[in-house]
Amino acid sequence: MQLRTLLPLVAAASLAACAGMGAKPAMYSQAMLPDAVKVPAGHAVAMETVGAGDITYECRVKANMPGQHEWVFVGPNAKLMDRMGAQVGKYYGPPATWEAMDGSKVTATQVAVAPNGTGNIPHQLAKANLATGTGKMQGVSYIQRVATRGGVAPALPCAGGNMGEKQVVKYQADYIFYRAM
Repeated sequence: MQLRTLLPLVAAASLAACAGMGAKPAMYSQAMLPDAVKVPAGHAVAMETVGAGDITYECRVKANMPGQHEWVFVGPNAKLMDRMGAQVGKYYGPPATWEAMDGSKVTATQVAVAPNGTGNIPHQLAKANLATGTGKMQGVSYIQRVATRGGVAPALPCAGGNMGEKQVVKYQADYIFYRAM
């Protein structure tokens, strides 16, 4: 084959290979989630993130059960990344706060949870409060925590001897942000 014939074919093959690069991932679907943590109709996905970081627990006396102790959730500290791996924000608390790199942030109130297997924190649906700042968090109505891995309370004993001790555990979860349509 002559070079003149081969060059257009190589160029076409290169363009076809590049066409798939940077392709947008498929839109998130709630189909496989328990009904309790599905976002109500009338809301659409505004942003998908992957949160990875730590959850802190503290050994405390069980509420209304003097003499008994348990690991109590203190708060999260995680980076929020887009589906390509670039950091787009952070998640911390209390109160539970999702903050975009543009400075806009939103807090939310838990609406429901649903189990997600042994060793994983549950799926969660939270109703967003009004965002502060102008940016990506503006207009967010719901936040879903799904695809959770890890994050459960430590397996270490919690008793009077280590009351007040804090333990940090690793976790990862997808945080899906919704806006009203």
